[in-house]
Amino acid sequence: MVVRERPDGKTSANGKPYDPERLFLPPDDDLAPNRPGETLRARLDASGTGRVALALARCLGRRPVEDVWRRALAAEQTVGAALDELTAGGWDVVHSIVLPGDAVLAHLLIGPGGVFGVASKAAHKARVQVGETSVRMSRERHPLPYVREIRHDCARASLVLTKGCGFLVQVRPVLVLVGAEHVEVAPSLEDVLVLEDPAATLGAGGGVLHPRRADRVHTVARNRRVWLWA
Repeated sequence: MVVRERPDGKTSANGKPYDPERLFLPPDDDLAPNRPGETLRARLDASGTGRVALALARCLGRRPVEDVWRRALAAEQTVGAALDELTAGGWDVVHSIVLPGDAVLAHLLIGPGGVFGVASKAAHKARVQVGETSVRMSRERHPLPYVREIRHDCARASLVLTKGCGFLVQVRPVLVLVGAEHVEVAPSLEDVLVLEDPAATLGAGGGVLHPRRADRVHTVARNRRVWLWA
């Protein structure tokens, strides 16, 4: 599959190359309008647990799943808002991409510096150790598989986007630990970026992806149906 441009070389109203796939993408299949944390918002809206039940669970020392979702949503909103600011500099972002098996790629950043799959994780005032496959937080009993998950999700995204675009698309995994007090990263971890300020770090990159290719990746990535085969 190749990028299809207008025969006269003109661009569409938004200044990007004319692409029929984008023009005729049904609204229900277009992920571009997704807000950061869209999937988590839907889970919270669908939750049938009332305020009294949540308060009782907290009093009994339990951790309602709704509280976990709310913290995760706040983290995705924080990172998503920062990434959205990069759109003025030639970047595009697609939020809350659902993959088969209930995995969710929180943010896909596409632009001159390449393509990045970004996982946003809540780590409020925690001391964090990031290893080659998992993350240990000071208030968690067990290691969390955040590194393994984002690495796997980005590998799936690379395959989907490469097939849809007709050229190799490498999706670099990025892990953002929101609100952490201290983060220690294993020196051997080279394929996953662990960042505190993803917008400043990733937004400064360039010279990796040609604007026309970046635009093509965004057109493919925003189509919900292409992810059904991830």
